[in-house]
Amino acid sequence: MICNRIFFSDHIISQMFRRNISLDEVKFILDKGEVIKEYQDDKPYPSFLLFGLIDLRPLHLLVAKDIETGNCIMVTVYEPDKNVWSTDFKTKIQ
Repeated sequence: MICNRIFFSDHIISQMFRRNISLDEVKFILDKGEVIKEYQDDKPYPSFLLFGLIDLRPLHLLVAKDIETGNCIMVTVYEPDKNVWSTDFKTKIQ
């Protein structure tokens, strides 16, 4: 996803530490991840769920994007639950 500027919410910073996810991993998913879900009606900005694999570890990154400025806000990042997501971690099963 192309972003003019990147901002990190307090929430994602705490989740990164709690879940042992590095800044480099978040940047990798932002740069190389696949958009698997779009939430165009999210406020104040539309958001996008990205999927990426880091050393075989699946991760989801939720990013809100101000379409007017091109700025992105990193909202949260997590390892998807195998009981909630399909085996490729791209489709919710529940």
